[in-house]
Amino acid sequence: MAAAVDAGTKSATAEREDLPAQDFASAALSLASRFASGATMWCVAPRWPWHAHHLAVEFVHPVIMGKRALPAVAVEGHDVIATVRAQARSGDILIAVADADDTQVSSAMLRARAWGLLSVWIGAGRRPEPGAADHVLWLGENDTDRVWMAAYGGQFVLAYHLIWELTHVCFEHPGLVKANLASCESDVCITCSDEGRLGEVQAIADQTTAKVRTAVGVEEVDMTLVGKANPGDLVLIHAGSAVTLIEAIEGQSL
Repeated sequence: MAAAVDAGTKSATAEREDLPAQDFASAALSLASRFASGATMWCVAPRWPWHAHHLAVEFVHPVIMGKRALPAVAVEGHDVIATVRAQARSGDILIAVADADDTQVSSAMLRARAWGLLSVWIGAGRRPEPGAADHVLWLGENDTDRVWMAAYGGQFVLAYHLIWELTHVCFEHPGLVKANLASCESDVCITCSDEGRLGEVQAIADQTTAKVRTAVGVEEVDMTLVGKANPGDLVLIHAGSAVTLIEAIEGQSL
């Protein structure tokens, strides 16, 4: 079944050798698995909002008879992070069309892990850092230009048309979708079997504890090791305690 998805990807990308076929196949399978569990896809493109709208329409309004309509929303406004934080649920999808220098998108991609969202980043030009999103679909190393940014043509449009089509190819293999959904990809500490998880501070409860949003919900976390923290800060949680502030690792404002 996986071979069928790969074959479909390679066929669809035959005319463009620089399209990363394996990356598209993997992303499509992840999207199909999330949609099968009731996910909503949140589409963002701060610099090119027409791409967010076009991408959402592709999934909501299928043009092929018999293909299912999938829930997708174009996120508008200047504060992408605040909008997605307020509306997205754990298990949803965050997909962005943006270049690597878009700080709103890079921060949203990182926070998606704390919110329990699958993250997909479509872009061109200089690539973001490894691990910037769950799936990075990069279409070229050259600087972006109108060929990439065009509203109704160009390579970004080709990219999300392709990811839409391949997601539906995955739906034709329900066993593959279910198997992917059931797989566990989280890292687990071999010492105490407790995972290191990303969380976003929601409120400071007292001097030593805070309410922190994680992929599994809002938890009360011991903040003794990190000291002062503020709502919106990202922390790494281990064994019920915040062990470090993430911005100190990333070296950037979040």
